[in-house]
Amino acid sequence: MRYDTVRTVSRRARPWIAAIAAVPIAASGAVAQTAPATTAPATTAPAAPTTPAAAPAPAAPAAPPLLPVDAWASTIKVNLQIEGGVVIDTNSPSNGENFGQLYTDASNTFQLNQALLTVQRPTDPKVPYDVGFMLQAMYGTDSRYLHYVGVLDEATNMRYQPAIIQANVQMHAPWFFDGGVDLKAGMYVSPIGAESIDPSANPFYSHSYIYNFGIPSLATGLMAITHVNSVVDVYLDMDTGVNTTLGAYSGDNNSSAAFLGGVNLTLLGGNLTILALTHIGPEDPGRTVPEANRYLRYYGDSVITWKTTPKLTLTTELDYVHDDNPNVGQPTAWGIAQYASYALTDTLTLNGRAEFFDDKNGFYVAAYPGNQDFAIVQAGYLQPTQAYGTGRPTDYGEITLGMTWKPAGLPAPIAGLLIRPEIRYDSTLDGVKAFNGPSVTGGGKTNGVLTLAADFILQF
Repeated sequence: MRYDTVRTVSRRARPWIAAIAAVPIAASGAVAQTAPATTAPATTAPAAPTTPAAAPAPAAPAAPPLLPVDAWASTIKVNLQIEGGVVIDTNSPSNGENFGQLYTDASNTFQLNQALLTVQRPTDPKVPYDVGFMLQAMYGTDSRYLHYVGVLDEATNMRYQPAIIQANVQMHAPWFFDGGVDLKAGMYVSPIGAESIDPSANPFYSHSYIYNFGIPSLATGLMAITHVNSVVDVYLDMDTGVNTTLGAYSGDNNSSAAFLGGVNLTLLGGNLTILALTHIGPEDPGRTVPEANRYLRYYGDSVITWKTTPKLTLTTELDYVHDDNPNVGQPTAWGIAQYASYALTDTLTLNGRAEFFDDKNGFYVAAYPGNQDFAIVQAGYLQPTQAYGTGRPTDYGEITLGMTWKPAGLPAPIAGLLIRPEIRYDSTLDGVKAFNGPSVTGGGKTNGVLTLAADFILQF
Protein backbone atom coordinates (compact mmCIF):
# COMPACT_ATOMS: atom_id res chain seq x y z
CA MET A 1 0.00 0.00 0.00
CA ARG A 2 1.40 3.42 -0.81
CA TYR A 3 0.62 6.97 0.28
CA ASP A 4 1.96 10.31 -0.97
CA THR A 5 0.04 13.52 -0.20
CA VAL A 6 1.83 15.57 -2.86
CA ARG A 7 1.57 13.19 -5.81
CA THR A 8 -1.35 11.04 -4.64
CA VAL A 9 0.81 8.07 -5.41
CA SER A 10 0.49 4.59 -3.92
CA ARG A 11 0.92 0.92 -4.29
CA ARG A 12 -0.42 -1.82 -2.15
CA ALA A 13 2.01 -4.44 -1.21
CA ARG A 14 0.19 -8.77 -0.74
CA PRO A 15 6.08 -11.40 -2.84
CA TRP A 16 8.29 -13.68 -4.98
CA ILE A 17 7.74 -17.15 -6.23
CA ALA A 18 5.07 -18.72 -8.44
CA ALA A 19 3.53 -22.04 -9.01
CA ILE A 20 3.76 -25.67 -10.13
CA ALA A 21 1.40 -28.41 -8.89
CA ALA A 22 1.80 -32.09 -8.00
CA VAL A 23 -0.39 -35.07 -7.43
CA PRO A 24 0.82 -38.67 -7.89
CA ILE A 25 -0.67 -40.55 -10.83
CA ALA A 26 -1.33 -44.30 -10.70
CA ALA A 27 -0.80 -46.55 -13.68
CA SER A 28 -2.86 -49.65 -14.40
CA GLY A 29 -1.70 -52.97 -15.78
CA ALA A 30 -3.30 -55.91 -17.61
CA VAL A 31 -3.26 -59.63 -16.61
CA ALA A 32 -3.26 -62.30 -19.37
CA GLN A 33 -5.20 -65.57 -18.98
CA THR A 34 -4.35 -68.92 -20.65
CA ALA A 35 -6.58 -71.98 -21.19
CA PRO A 36 -5.46 -75.35 -19.76
CA ALA A 37 -3.51 -77.56 -22.23
CA THR A 38 -5.11 -80.77 -23.65
CA THR A 39 -3.33 -84.04 -24.61
CA ALA A 40 -3.41 -84.87 -28.37
CA PRO A 41 -3.73 -88.60 -29.50
CA ALA A 42 -0.42 -90.23 -30.43
CA THR A 43 0.40 -90.80 -34.15
CA THR A 44 3.19 -92.71 -35.91
CA ALA A 45 3.76 -90.01 -38.56
CA PRO A 46 5.69 -86.91 -37.64
CA ALA A 47 3.65 -83.78 -37.44
CA ALA A 48 3.79 -81.49 -40.45
CA PRO A 49 5.83 -78.35 -39.89
CA THR A 50 3.72 -75.30 -39.18
CA THR A 51 4.28 -71.74 -40.34
CA PRO A 52 5.06 -69.41 -37.42
CA ALA A 53 2.24 -66.97 -36.76
CA ALA A 54 2.96 -63.34 -37.56
CA ALA A 55 3.72 -61.16 -34.54
CA PRO A 56 0.76 -58.95 -33.66
CA ALA A 57 1.13 -55.25 -34.47
CA PRO A 58 1.82 -53.16 -31.40
CA ALA A 59 -1.29 -51.55 -29.99
CA ALA A 60 -1.63 -47.82 -30.27
CA PRO A 61 -0.95 -46.10 -26.96
CA ALA A 62 -4.13 -45.29 -25.08
CA ALA A 63 -5.08 -41.64 -24.90
CA PRO A 64 -4.82 -40.14 -21.43
CA PRO A 65 -8.17 -40.36 -19.67
CA LEU A 66 -10.26 -37.20 -19.66
CA LEU A 67 -13.40 -36.38 -17.76
CA PRO A 68 -16.54 -36.74 -19.89
CA VAL A 69 -18.26 -33.46 -20.64
CA ASP A 70 -21.23 -34.22 -18.40
CA ALA A 71 -18.93 -35.21 -15.51
CA TRP A 72 -16.90 -32.03 -16.05
CA ALA A 73 -19.96 -29.81 -15.97
CA SER A 74 -21.35 -31.57 -12.90
CA THR A 75 -18.38 -30.35 -10.85
CA ILE A 76 -19.08 -26.64 -11.46
CA LYS A 77 -19.77 -24.94 -8.12
CA VAL A 78 -21.67 -21.75 -7.37
CA ASN A 79 -21.25 -20.12 -3.96
CA LEU A 80 -22.44 -16.90 -2.34
CA GLN A 81 -20.86 -15.52 0.83
CA ILE A 82 -21.95 -12.41 2.72
CA GLU A 83 -19.98 -10.55 5.40
CA GLY A 84 -20.99 -7.53 7.43
CA GLY A 85 -19.94 -6.00 10.73
CA VAL A 86 -19.24 -2.98 12.90
CA VAL A 87 -16.17 -1.48 14.61
CA ILE A 88 -16.62 0.67 17.74
CA ASP A 89 -13.86 3.22 18.36
CA THR A 90 -13.83 3.76 22.13
CA ASN A 91 -12.02 7.12 21.68
CA SER A 92 -14.53 8.61 19.25
CA PRO A 93 -18.25 9.13 19.93
CA SER A 94 -19.04 9.83 16.26
CA ASN A 95 -18.36 8.10 12.96
CA GLY A 96 -14.74 8.40 11.93
CA GLU A 97 -11.76 6.77 10.23
CA ASN A 98 -10.02 3.82 11.88
CA PHE A 99 -6.47 4.69 10.89
CA GLY A 100 -4.29 1.65 10.24
CA GLN A 101 -7.29 -0.40 9.10
CA LEU A 102 -8.57 -0.43 5.53
CA TYR A 103 -11.46 -2.87 5.20
CA THR A 104 -12.70 -2.02 8.71
CA ASP A 105 -11.92 1.69 8.39
CA ALA A 106 -15.39 3.05 9.29
CA SER A 107 -15.94 3.41 13.04
CA ASN A 108 -19.26 3.28 14.88
CA THR A 109 -21.34 2.28 11.86
CA PHE A 110 -22.47 -1.05 10.39
CA GLN A 111 -21.25 -1.88 6.92
CA LEU A 112 -21.74 -4.72 4.45
CA ASN A 113 -18.16 -5.61 3.66
CA GLN A 114 -18.73 -8.25 0.99
CA ALA A 115 -21.29 -10.07 -1.04
CA LEU A 116 -18.92 -12.45 -2.81
CA LEU A 117 -20.25 -14.55 -5.69
CA THR A 118 -18.05 -17.39 -6.92
CA VAL A 119 -18.53 -19.65 -9.94
CA GLN A 120 -15.75 -22.18 -10.29
CA ARG A 121 -14.77 -25.52 -11.65
CA PRO A 122 -11.67 -26.77 -9.77
CA THR A 123 -9.25 -29.05 -11.59
CA ASP A 124 -8.98 -32.67 -10.50
CA PRO A 125 -5.36 -33.67 -9.75
CA LYS A 126 -6.28 -37.34 -10.23
CA VAL A 127 -6.97 -36.72 -13.92
CA PRO A 128 -3.76 -36.36 -15.98
CA TYR A 129 -5.16 -33.46 -18.00
CA ASP A 130 -7.96 -31.37 -16.57
CA VAL A 131 -9.24 -27.85 -17.20
CA GLY A 132 -11.13 -25.58 -14.82
CA PHE A 133 -11.92 -21.92 -14.20
CA MET A 134 -12.69 -19.33 -11.52
CA LEU A 135 -15.05 -16.35 -11.81
CA GLN A 136 -15.48 -14.19 -8.72
CA ALA A 137 -17.27 -10.86 -8.27
CA MET A 138 -17.80 -8.71 -5.18
CA TYR A 139 -20.12 -5.96 -4.04
CA GLY A 140 -19.61 -4.05 -0.80
CA THR A 141 -17.29 -1.68 1.02
CA ASP A 142 -14.25 -3.98 0.69
CA SER A 143 -14.33 -3.44 -3.08
CA ARG A 144 -12.86 0.05 -2.63
CA TYR A 145 -9.50 -1.60 -1.91
CA LEU A 146 -9.78 -4.53 -4.35
CA HIS A 147 -9.90 -2.90 -7.77
CA TYR A 148 -7.66 -3.82 -10.65
CA VAL A 149 -6.47 -0.61 -12.31
CA GLY A 150 -9.01 0.33 -14.96
CA VAL A 151 -11.55 -2.37 -14.01
CA LEU A 152 -14.63 -0.82 -12.34
CA ASP A 153 -12.34 1.39 -10.22
CA GLU A 154 -14.21 4.51 -11.37
CA ALA A 155 -17.62 2.87 -11.72
CA THR A 156 -19.11 4.75 -8.77
CA ASN A 157 -18.19 7.20 -6.06
CA MET A 158 -20.47 5.45 -3.56
CA ARG A 159 -19.08 3.61 -0.54
CA TYR A 160 -20.58 0.35 -1.80
CA GLN A 161 -18.88 -0.66 -5.04
CA PRO A 162 -18.67 -3.59 -7.48
CA ALA A 163 -15.37 -5.30 -8.21
CA ILE A 164 -14.03 -8.24 -10.21
CA ILE A 165 -11.80 -10.36 -7.97
CA GLN A 166 -10.93 -13.31 -10.22
CA ALA A 167 -11.44 -14.34 -13.85
CA ASN A 168 -9.08 -17.10 -14.90
CA VAL A 169 -8.71 -20.49 -16.54
CA GLN A 170 -6.82 -23.32 -14.87
CA MET A 171 -5.21 -26.54 -16.04
CA HIS A 172 -3.62 -29.54 -14.36
CA ALA A 173 -1.04 -31.42 -16.44
CA PRO A 174 1.26 -34.40 -15.63
CA TRP A 175 4.48 -32.60 -16.53
CA PHE A 176 8.00 -32.52 -15.03
CA PHE A 177 7.27 -34.47 -11.84
CA ASP A 178 4.86 -37.18 -10.73
CA GLY A 179 2.65 -34.59 -9.07
CA GLY A 180 2.48 -32.54 -12.24
CA VAL A 181 1.86 -28.87 -12.73
CA ASP A 182 -1.09 -26.56 -12.02
CA LEU A 183 -1.38 -23.58 -14.37
CA LYS A 184 -3.53 -20.48 -13.93
CA ALA A 185 -3.94 -17.68 -16.50
CA GLY A 186 -5.92 -14.47 -16.18
CA MET A 187 -6.88 -12.42 -13.11
CA TYR A 188 -6.31 -14.07 -9.74
CA VAL A 189 -5.65 -13.50 -6.04
CA SER A 190 -2.00 -13.32 -4.99
CA PRO A 191 -0.90 -16.36 -2.95
CA ILE A 192 1.24 -14.15 -0.70
CA GLY A 193 0.41 -13.64 2.97
CA ALA A 194 -1.18 -15.26 6.01
CA GLU A 195 -4.57 -13.54 5.59
CA SER A 196 -7.01 -13.71 2.71
CA ILE A 197 -9.64 -11.75 0.80
CA ASP A 198 -12.04 -14.55 1.75
CA PRO A 199 -13.07 -13.61 5.33
CA SER A 200 -13.98 -17.18 6.26
CA ALA A 201 -10.29 -18.11 5.89
CA ASN A 202 -9.19 -15.49 8.46
CA PRO A 203 -9.27 -15.58 12.27
CA PHE A 204 -10.38 -11.93 12.66
CA TYR A 205 -12.71 -9.33 11.22
CA SER A 206 -9.93 -6.70 11.12
CA HIS A 207 -6.76 -7.26 9.10
CA SER A 208 -3.12 -6.93 10.07
CA TYR A 209 -0.88 -4.02 9.01
CA ILE A 210 1.05 -6.55 6.91
CA TYR A 211 -2.07 -7.57 5.00
CA ASN A 212 -3.26 -3.98 4.54
CA PHE A 213 0.04 -2.35 3.60
CA GLY A 214 2.80 -4.94 3.12
CA ILE A 215 1.69 -7.47 0.48
CA PRO A 216 0.02 -7.55 -2.96
CA SER A 217 -3.65 -8.49 -3.28
CA LEU A 218 -4.40 -9.18 -6.95
CA ALA A 219 -2.49 -10.02 -10.12
CA THR A 220 -3.02 -10.59 -13.83
CA GLY A 221 -0.69 -13.02 -15.55
CA LEU A 222 0.34 -16.66 -15.74
CA MET A 223 1.11 -18.69 -12.62
CA ALA A 224 2.50 -22.21 -12.36
CA ILE A 225 2.65 -24.34 -9.23
CA THR A 226 4.84 -27.42 -9.63
CA HIS A 227 4.50 -30.19 -7.08
CA VAL A 228 8.00 -31.62 -7.00
CA ASN A 229 7.13 -34.20 -4.36
CA SER A 230 5.08 -34.49 -1.18
CA VAL A 231 7.32 -31.91 0.51
CA VAL A 232 8.18 -29.25 -2.08
CA ASP A 233 5.91 -27.08 -4.25
CA VAL A 234 7.54 -24.44 -6.46
CA TYR A 235 5.71 -21.23 -7.41
CA LEU A 236 6.45 -19.19 -10.53
CA ASP A 237 4.53 -16.31 -12.02
CA MET A 238 4.82 -13.53 -14.57
CA ASP A 239 2.28 -10.74 -14.14
CA THR A 240 1.61 -7.08 -14.86
CA GLY A 241 2.14 -5.91 -11.28
CA VAL A 242 0.13 -5.39 -8.10
CA ASN A 243 -3.61 -4.89 -8.69
CA THR A 244 -3.10 -4.31 -12.43
CA THR A 245 -4.32 -5.78 -15.71
CA LEU A 246 -3.40 -5.28 -19.37
CA GLY A 247 -2.97 -2.05 -21.27
CA ALA A 248 -0.41 0.71 -20.88
CA TYR A 249 -1.70 2.94 -18.06
CA SER A 250 -5.32 1.99 -18.76
CA GLY A 251 -4.78 -1.34 -16.99
CA ASP A 252 -1.16 -1.27 -15.80
CA ASN A 253 -0.21 1.89 -13.92
CA ASN A 254 3.40 1.79 -15.15
CA SER A 255 3.27 -0.55 -18.16
CA SER A 256 5.90 -2.93 -16.73
CA ALA A 257 6.02 -6.65 -16.00
CA ALA A 258 6.62 -8.23 -12.59
CA PHE A 259 7.72 -11.59 -11.25
CA LEU A 260 6.59 -13.81 -8.37
CA GLY A 261 8.38 -16.90 -7.13
CA GLY A 262 8.99 -19.07 -4.11
CA VAL A 263 8.40 -22.41 -2.43
CA ASN A 264 5.96 -24.11 -0.12
CA LEU A 265 7.31 -26.83 2.17
CA THR A 266 5.03 -29.40 3.81
CA LEU A 267 6.73 -31.10 6.77
CA LEU A 268 5.91 -33.26 9.80
CA GLY A 269 3.19 -35.12 7.98
CA GLY A 270 1.44 -31.87 7.03
CA ASN A 271 1.53 -30.36 10.54
CA LEU A 272 4.19 -27.80 9.55
CA THR A 273 4.10 -25.69 6.39
CA ILE A 274 6.43 -22.91 5.26
CA LEU A 275 5.31 -20.64 2.42
CA ALA A 276 8.06 -18.24 1.28
CA LEU A 277 7.24 -15.98 -1.68
CA THR A 278 8.57 -12.80 -3.25
CA HIS A 279 7.12 -10.39 -5.79
CA ILE A 280 9.43 -8.05 -7.74
CA GLY A 281 8.52 -5.36 -10.26
CA PRO A 282 7.91 -1.62 -10.71
CA GLU A 283 4.79 -0.57 -8.78
CA ASP A 284 4.68 3.25 -8.65
CA PRO A 285 2.13 4.88 -10.99
CA GLY A 286 3.80 6.41 -14.02
CA ARG A 287 1.25 9.20 -14.36
CA THR A 288 2.48 10.89 -11.18
CA VAL A 289 5.91 9.41 -10.40
CA PRO A 290 8.82 10.15 -12.78
CA GLU A 291 10.53 7.07 -14.28
CA ALA A 292 8.15 4.77 -12.40
CA ASN A 293 8.87 1.80 -14.66
CA ARG A 294 12.63 1.97 -14.08
CA TYR A 295 12.68 1.14 -10.38
CA LEU A 296 11.67 -2.08 -8.68
CA ARG A 297 9.60 -2.73 -5.60
CA TYR A 298 10.42 -5.87 -3.63
CA TYR A 299 7.89 -7.76 -1.51
CA GLY A 300 9.15 -10.68 0.56
CA ASP A 301 6.83 -12.65 2.81
CA SER A 302 7.08 -15.94 4.72
CA VAL A 303 4.25 -17.72 6.53
CA ILE A 304 5.13 -20.54 8.94
CA THR A 305 2.13 -22.55 10.15
CA TRP A 306 2.61 -25.20 12.85
CA LYS A 307 -0.26 -27.37 14.07
CA THR A 308 1.31 -28.18 17.42
CA THR A 309 -1.66 -30.27 18.66
CA PRO A 310 -5.04 -31.19 17.16
CA LYS A 311 -6.44 -28.08 18.90
CA LEU A 312 -3.59 -25.50 18.82
CA THR A 313 -2.22 -23.87 15.64
CA LEU A 314 0.58 -21.27 15.66
CA THR A 315 1.27 -19.08 12.63
CA THR A 316 4.19 -16.67 12.20
CA GLU A 317 4.36 -14.16 9.34
CA LEU A 318 7.52 -12.24 8.38
CA ASP A 319 7.23 -9.42 5.85
CA TYR A 320 9.52 -6.97 4.05
CA VAL A 321 8.86 -4.37 1.34
CA HIS A 322 11.25 -1.90 -0.31
CA ASP A 323 10.97 0.46 -3.29
CA ASP A 324 14.09 1.50 -5.21
CA ASN A 325 12.54 4.65 -6.68
CA PRO A 326 14.33 7.78 -5.37
CA ASN A 327 11.39 9.91 -6.51
CA VAL A 328 9.32 8.46 -3.65
CA GLY A 329 12.23 8.34 -1.17
CA GLN A 330 13.24 4.66 -1.60
CA PRO A 331 10.87 3.65 1.23
CA THR A 332 11.21 0.48 3.30
CA ALA A 333 8.89 -1.28 5.74
CA TRP A 334 8.97 -4.60 7.56
CA GLY A 335 6.76 -6.44 9.99
CA ILE A 336 6.19 -9.57 12.02
CA ALA A 337 2.87 -11.03 13.15
CA GLN A 338 2.24 -13.97 15.47
CA TYR A 339 -1.10 -15.78 15.44
CA ALA A 340 -2.48 -18.45 17.76
CA SER A 341 -5.74 -20.37 17.32
CA TYR A 342 -7.14 -22.84 19.84
CA ALA A 343 -10.18 -24.98 19.06
CA LEU A 344 -12.01 -24.93 22.37
CA THR A 345 -14.90 -26.99 20.99
CA ASP A 346 -16.11 -28.11 17.58
CA THR A 347 -18.00 -24.82 17.23
CA LEU A 348 -15.80 -22.30 19.11
CA THR A 349 -12.20 -21.28 18.35
CA LEU A 350 -10.20 -18.72 20.35
CA ASN A 351 -7.82 -16.51 18.34
CA GLY A 352 -4.99 -14.12 19.11
CA ARG A 353 -2.69 -11.90 17.03
CA ALA A 354 0.27 -9.72 18.05
CA GLU A 355 2.00 -7.61 15.41
CA PHE A 356 4.79 -5.09 14.88
CA PHE A 357 5.07 -3.06 11.65
CA ASP A 358 7.87 -0.56 11.01
CA ASP A 359 7.01 1.96 8.28
CA LYS A 360 10.49 3.45 8.14
CA ASN A 361 9.63 6.34 5.81
CA GLY A 362 5.96 6.89 6.63
CA PHE A 363 5.21 5.80 3.05
CA TYR A 364 3.00 2.71 3.20
CA VAL A 365 0.51 3.12 6.06
CA ALA A 366 -2.27 5.56 5.19
CA ALA A 367 -5.99 6.26 5.38
CA TYR A 368 -8.27 6.82 2.39
CA PRO A 369 -11.46 8.57 3.59
CA GLY A 370 -12.80 9.26 0.09
CA ASN A 371 -14.61 6.36 -1.56
CA GLN A 372 -12.33 6.52 -4.62
CA ASP A 373 -9.17 7.69 -2.84
CA PHE A 374 -7.40 4.34 -2.93
CA ALA A 375 -8.20 3.74 -6.61
CA ILE A 376 -6.99 7.25 -7.52
CA VAL A 377 -3.72 6.85 -5.63
CA GLN A 378 -3.14 3.31 -6.91
CA ALA A 379 -3.61 4.20 -10.58
CA GLY A 380 -2.08 7.68 -10.30
CA TYR A 381 -5.19 9.36 -11.66
CA LEU A 382 -4.71 13.12 -11.71
CA GLN A 383 -7.42 13.91 -9.18
CA PRO A 384 -7.24 15.28 -5.62
CA THR A 385 -7.81 12.93 -2.69
CA GLN A 386 -8.33 13.07 1.06
CA ALA A 387 -5.67 10.40 1.65
CA TYR A 388 -3.35 11.05 4.57
CA GLY A 389 -0.64 9.42 6.66
CA THR A 390 1.59 10.37 9.55
CA GLY A 391 4.08 12.08 7.26
CA ARG A 392 7.04 10.62 9.17
CA PRO A 393 8.65 7.28 10.09
CA THR A 394 6.32 5.38 12.41
CA ASP A 395 6.41 2.08 14.32
CA TYR A 396 3.02 0.40 14.76
CA GLY A 397 1.96 -2.32 17.15
CA GLU A 398 -1.38 -4.07 17.55
CA ILE A 399 -2.81 -6.85 19.69
CA THR A 400 -6.09 -8.49 18.75
CA LEU A 401 -8.07 -11.10 20.72
CA GLY A 402 -11.23 -12.74 19.45
CA MET A 403 -13.15 -15.88 18.71
CA THR A 404 -14.87 -17.63 15.83
CA TRP A 405 -18.22 -19.16 16.71
CA LYS A 406 -20.12 -21.45 14.33
CA PRO A 407 -23.51 -22.15 15.90
CA ALA A 408 -24.60 -25.76 15.53
CA GLY A 409 -27.99 -27.04 14.43
CA LEU A 410 -29.05 -24.05 12.34
CA PRO A 411 -31.47 -24.56 9.43
CA ALA A 412 -30.16 -24.83 5.88
CA PRO A 413 -30.27 -21.17 4.79
CA ILE A 414 -28.00 -20.08 7.64
CA ALA A 415 -26.22 -23.36 8.46
CA GLY A 416 -22.88 -21.81 7.44
CA LEU A 417 -23.14 -18.85 9.83
CA LEU A 418 -19.89 -17.63 11.46
CA ILE A 419 -19.77 -14.92 14.17
CA ARG A 420 -16.45 -13.27 15.10
CA PRO A 421 -16.25 -10.74 17.97
CA GLU A 422 -12.86 -9.14 18.71
CA ILE A 423 -11.11 -6.54 20.83
CA ARG A 424 -8.07 -4.73 19.37
CA TYR A 425 -5.55 -2.22 20.64
CA ASP A 426 -3.36 -0.22 18.21
CA SER A 427 -0.47 1.99 19.24
CA THR A 428 2.44 3.85 17.71
CA LEU A 429 5.43 2.60 19.66
CA ASP A 430 7.46 5.75 19.02
CA GLY A 431 4.83 8.22 20.25
CA VAL A 432 3.69 9.46 16.83
CA LYS A 433 0.06 10.61 16.88
CA ALA A 434 -1.55 8.58 14.11
CA PHE A 435 -5.09 7.74 15.26
CA ASN A 436 -8.40 9.61 15.47
CA GLY A 437 -7.36 12.02 12.75
CA PRO A 438 -6.62 13.69 10.58
CA SER A 439 -5.32 16.64 12.56
CA VAL A 440 -4.46 20.00 11.06
CA THR A 441 -0.87 18.78 10.60
CA GLY A 442 -1.95 15.79 8.50
CA GLY A 443 -1.56 13.03 11.08
CA GLY A 444 -3.81 11.93 13.94
CA LYS A 445 -4.71 13.15 17.41
CA THR A 446 -3.71 10.18 19.60
CA ASN A 447 -0.95 7.58 19.64
CA GLY A 448 -3.24 4.69 20.64
CA VAL A 449 -6.78 3.46 20.11
CA LEU A 450 -8.94 0.64 21.51
CA THR A 451 -11.60 -0.80 19.20
CA LEU A 452 -14.35 -3.37 19.72
CA ALA A 453 -15.67 -5.16 16.66
CA ALA A 454 -17.80 -8.05 15.47
CA ASP A 455 -18.85 -9.42 12.12
CA PHE A 456 -20.94 -12.25 10.72
CA ILE A 457 -20.31 -14.43 7.68
CA LEU A 458 -23.12 -16.26 5.89
CA GLN A 459 -22.13 -19.00 3.47
CA PHE A 460 -24.62 -20.33 0.91
